Order: sequence, then structure tokens, then C-alpha cells
Amino acid sequence: MEDLTEVYNELIMEHSMNSYNKKELKNADYSEMGHNPNCGDEIKLQMKLDGNVIKDMAFVGHGCAISQASTSIMIDTLKGKTLDEAKEIIKTFIGMIKREITDEKELEKLEDAIAFKNVSNMPARVKCALLAWHTIEKMLEKKDENNGK
Repeated sequence: MEDLTEVYNELIMEHSMNSYNKKELKNADYSEMGHNPNCGDEIKLQMKLDGNVIKDMAFVGHGCAISQASTSIMIDTLKGKTLDEAKEIIKTFIGMIKREITDEKELEKLEDAIAFKNVSNMPARVKCALLAWHTIEKMLEKKDENNGK
């Protein structure tokens, strides 16, 4: 049986090298730039809503394998979720990376994004893994502010 870490590493490499989520999203409802000044990673995250559900997401930009894969896997994880479900998943992912959430049951909702669990052991990579997640957090906060929530 393959070591779980190996499976996760393959998943991260696969998403970083040929992400089908890396494209310009036509008619996006929301768009947000994310930038990590430490290493120069930069993404533009785009989201299309259908009512309260994330209908589609995509990103363009450049960066290290971890930031690119984390963005792509985040999109796979959040697509089709309601905004409230998405916010809960985002909070859980950030909590996992910061080692504030370690309960396996709680982490299950992250689906493939759990592949980044070990990044918490690599302080230099934490910002890379969190770039997209902080970017969507900012996007959703702005959306809520504009809608008077």
C-alpha cells in the first residue's frame, strides 16, 4: 500500500503541473488578487455564483508548486458548495495549517485539501499553501460588506 504522504505529494504535483482550474473565468461575479510578497507568488481568483452556491471558480497567476496546487485543490473543494459551507471549509483549512484544528473528523470536510496537512511542519511553505484560502476569504468578506451583511 502506498504511503499516504506519497499519495498527497502526487496529488499536489499533479495539480501544480496541469491544473484544469487555471484559466480565465468568463463573466466572473467576483475577482480578487492574492499576493505573497515573501516569494512572489501571485494569483487572481475568480468566482461565479448561482444564488448562494459557488457555481464555478478559476485562477490565473504564477507561483510555487504548493501555492498553485493549493489554489487548484481549493477550487475543486469549494465548487458546488454554498457560501456558508465554503466559509466553514476555509476556516477549517486555515485552522489545520495553523495547527489549531487537528480533529480528523473535522478535517474530513476538506476532502483533497487535507493533502496540505503536513505543510504546517514547514513554516516557510505555510504562506504558499494559505495564499488562495486567504484570497477567497478576502473576496467573500468584500462580497458580504457590499451586500450589507
